[in-house]
Formats: sequence, C-alpha cells, structure tokens
Amino acid sequence: MHGTDVSAPTVAPTISTPAAPVLLITGEVSRPIALSVEHLRTRWPQHRAQVVFDCATNGPQRHSFEGPLLREVVSAAEPAFAPGRRKDRSRFLLTAEGGDGHRSVLAWAEVDEDFGGAPVLLATRMDGRNLDAEGSQLVVPTDRCGARYVSALTCLRIGASPLPAEQHLSPPHTH
Repeated sequence: MHGTDVSAPTVAPTISTPAAPVLLITGEVSRPIALSVEHLRTRWPQHRAQVVFDCATNGPQRHSFEGPLLREVVSAAEPAFAPGRRKDRSRFLLTAEGGDGHRSVLAWAEVDEDFGGAPVLLATRMDGRNLDAEGSQLVVPTDRCGARYVSALTCLRIGASPLPAEQHLSPPHTH
C-alpha cells in the first residue's frame, strides 16, 4: 500500500438538483397553498382531455392532457366567496401566471358547475409525459385557440372583481 493516503476522507461530489416547480394558490382565499406537480397528481382525481387548438403560427395542435380539475384544486384553498350564493361566486376571477410571465384570466363562473362547468385542467401530464420538471399547465379544453393555455404555472390568484367607483355613477354627460 505504498503511496496511498488512507487518512484523507473520501468526499462524494455534491449534485445540485433544481427544486420541483411549485404552483402557489393565493388571493382571496382562506388557505393559500403551494403545490408541486406530484401533489396535483396524487391528491386529486385525474381527468383526461384530448384537445385540438388552432395556433395562428403553427396551425392545429393536438395534445392529450391529464390532471385535476381547476375548480377542485382552487376549492381546496377555500376561496373567500360564499359557496351557497351564486351571485357572490359569479364575481370572482382567476388569474393564472406562467414561468415565462404569460398570464391568462378566467371567470370562476366558467369553471363553476352551477354556471359554465368547463373542465379546465391543471395538467400534470402532456401526451403521456409527466410535467414534474416543467411545472403544471393550465388547459382550457373548450377554447379553440390555445392563448389561455399557460405553461409552467407559478401562481393562481383568485379575487373578486368590483367595478371601479366611477362606473357606479350615472353615465357621463355628452356635449
């Protein structure tokens, strides 16, 4: 064993792995929550949507998405509306923001089963591939255009949409 230094400790190289993307659900909610794609996949029933959206630059795009319904996940954060009062629920908006800064807005009434009941997904899989590394996607299967699809979701904010005070007044006078 000549030339071997047995006193020096062996140090394993440190491998840095990026943290899994997290989706924050905030705004007018009682329980803000942070969810990974794995949480979305394991804590709620998964639904499938076969979609075709017409992209102005690339033509029709066909994809298969799987994930929980947006309304079920957001409901877990306990939105501040009165659940039994339809008129109260109908004034709430959802703003989705992606990792690239893309934002999209939906009315709660679009996804609420008492109104539009749209099967909007927080996709955890796309075309059979898990989205754990990229982050979940907002998928609006009823849209013809894919502009409200938001990739790498970072935040969903829910809040009421009151009219600005000046719109409560009588119409402006015309000259």
